[in-house]
Amino acid sequence: MNQDQWRRRALWLSALTIAYNLVEGLVSMAFGWADESMALFGFGADSFIEVASALLVLWKLLDHGNLSRERKATLAIGCLFLALAAGIAGGAVLQLAIRRHPPTTVPGLVISTLSLAFMVFLWRAKLLAAQALDSATLEADAACSLACIQLSAVLFSGSLLFLILPALWWVDAAAALGLAALIGKEGLGMVRAARSAAFTGGCGCGH
Repeated sequence: MNQDQWRRRALWLSALTIAYNLVEGLVSMAFGWADESMALFGFGADSFIEVASALLVLWKLLDHGNLSRERKATLAIGCLFLALAAGIAGGAVLQLAIRRHPPTTVPGLVISTLSLAFMVFLWRAKLLAAQALDSATLEADAACSLACIQLSAVLFSGSLLFLILPALWWVDAAAALGLAALIGKEGLGMVRAARSAAFTGGCGCGH
């Protein structure tokens, strides 16, 4: 493919990422709230912040990015990630303190399985496009998809373990703490990237 074809593919991949995360976020938060699963609810909330991050990448790919404004937006999104991580961690600690657990983790297992399959596809496709276009922005976007894979893996592991061994009532809270750590790491990376003199735009996850 030529550069224009790769560029169009990159735009489609970014749009697909946004659409998928919107649906995933709504479904995950709804099931997480209904089943009192802190891990699933936090996973869904993260999806909406990922949408904002993906919009920055799409904006950059369309060549409408103002670097100063993009830096501020990236910093703001990074701070939202940190706030979300703190909220999830607080909720998980409370869940442990009162020994509360969801009645089932089947929704989390199904959603995380779908997310793993889809995000692995997106991650590989974005890496190929980044190499073809020699784009740091797309490389950072691929890193964001890799972060989503890690989050999905944590949710999948926690959901599966609780399903097999329901006596382990603390598993959902432990998975939520794992998610909080990964989200916090992602947020810290975005904040550092936005404050760096070498900031070039994108989601910041690749820095």
